[in-house]
Amino acid sequence: MTATIPFTPAVGDRAPSSSPLRLTLAPAGAPPALIDGAWWPRSRNLTEQLPALVECLDPLWGRITRIAVSRTFWPVIPGEVPAHGHMVRVGWSNAGQDPHELLLLSYTFGCWSLLVIPPETGPATAARLMATATDPSRSLPPSGLIRVAERFRAAAEAAADSDSLREAVWDSEGGHDAPRPASRTPDGPVTRHVPTAAAGV
Repeated sequence: MTATIPFTPAVGDRAPSSSPLRLTLAPAGAPPALIDGAWWPRSRNLTEQLPALVECLDPLWGRITRIAVSRTFWPVIPGEVPAHGHMVRVGWSNAGQDPHELLLLSYTFGCWSLLVIPPETGPATAARLMATATDPSRSLPPSGLIRVAERFRAAAEAAADSDSLREAVWDSEGGHDAPRPASRTPDGPVTRHVPTAAAGV
């Protein structure tokens, strides 16, 4: 069971944003794992994206004081960001940290780790990653989860392309204009072969 956070941050005195935070966390009491959840930011702008994340996590994990990211993933890394009435320091490293991991240090509860799903990821793949990141049996590091999801997406696209190619060949040979041959199952009823569309990703 996962806990998806339907959190819509307020920005200053303005009305709340129409874009809720895309975050899922492992439920309380879940077995220890390499990551504690997944975050799907809407852009690679940390200055815009981090305050809402911290505002949501502060009440759950205690005051977040520091965040560490990989320089590989983020083009610009601010030294600190304002969040929930306090400043949060942001650090980075070129090595030693998974490029798809975000570390948060809490004032009271220690360190937490989130899988960062690239903003440009398609909704179906992102949903799969968010579910996998909070599965009780999760054991892969963040980049491992991204690689598995990419292989799954590529395989599904290849299957869809293969089905499309078979359909195109059948059409080019007059398939839509000619009745398809009937076949009989062992029990005797007549069936017709109907192509099925590949499942979407």
